[in-house]
Amino acid sequence: MGIENIAAFVITAFIFIITPGIDTAFVLNKTISQGKKSGVYATMGINSGVLVHTFCAALGLSLLIARSVYVFQCIKYAGATYLLFQGIRLLFNKKSLGDRTVYQDEQSTKNDFWSGLLTNTLNPKVALFFLSFFPQFINPQELNNPLPFLILGITYAFIGMIWYLTLTLFASVFAEKIIPNPKAGIWLNQLSGVAFLLMGLKILWSND
Repeated sequence: MGIENIAAFVITAFIFIITPGIDTAFVLNKTISQGKKSGVYATMGINSGVLVHTFCAALGLSLLIARSVYVFQCIKYAGATYLLFQGIRLLFNKKSLGDRTVYQDEQSTKNDFWSGLLTNTLNPKVALFFLSFFPQFINPQELNNPLPFLILGITYAFIGMIWYLTLTLFASVFAEKIIPNPKAGIWLNQLSGVAFLLMGLKILWSND
């Protein structure tokens, strides 16, 4: 297969995945504010984004993006704009957690999948991370072979699915305890909104 030190890859990937970031904030917000089903859809969307980056890396598209300043900047600004939009939307969302059951029966749960997909796919840092991280566990003679990239990417996504589904489960339990507080949902949205705004600005102002 051309893969080396798969055990080290799994451990390192798990550490990267559990480190709080955009994806963690997104899943937590969706789960607590809209329910467990939304968290599951968000999880699937995020890890589908991981698979998109995996296929791009396997086909060499990520390398082309990294080398093309114009394409990289376009993706960078698109990703930053999307995060800023999400942040502003959350800041002005005044719905309480008592309204979260409405989301379970609406099309918005499927929209959470696409939001998760875009949140991950439009982050150029993920593409650069895969380009620098995956080759460390691939035999140098197999770097032009897409199969090792695909195997590592699918493994990464599988670990991500397990972690974020676990996070969704615990977050949904936590949400049930704070539902009686009518202001909890507003506080959550404002906190998440600020987090998304800061992450969007960080991408926007990065020198990469």
